[in-house]
Amino acid sequence: MIRLGIVLALLASPVAAEVLAAKGARLRVLDKMSGVVSDYDIGVGQAQAAGRLSVQLDDCRYPSDQPNGEAYAHLTISDAKATAFRGWMVASSPALSALDHPRYDVWVLTCDVPASAQPATSPAATATGTGSGG
Repeated sequence: MIRLGIVLALLASPVAAEVLAAKGARLRVLDKMSGVVSDYDIGVGQAQAAGRLSVQLDDCRYPSDQPNGEAYAHLTISDAKATAFRGWMVASSPALSALDHPRYDVWVLTCDVPASAQPATSPAATATGTGSGG
């Protein structure tokens, strides 16, 4: 209950920029038994099988002023027996609201941000000086 209050406070913070909805997200799944880490791109409303888990992305949101730096994803994660997790995960604070599963860890990496929302980079910032031509 406390975690939900913290997440809602983060989402409703008056100093935060506008929060926009994304069409999908990139999630990472760790199988603690084998040590295998897998990344999945999932669309909103879609589910992905990850080992014995089924991970469904219900929503993904990101702040307009930091499109690649933060992500809030609402997930429904089920194993073979029952729902193991349902709620919001925050990319920058994965332990704030985490899946409690003996075999798997799941966390959100980023929302699927449209290219138009990507921060502009100047040519000087992207140029690399690899040597002189003379």
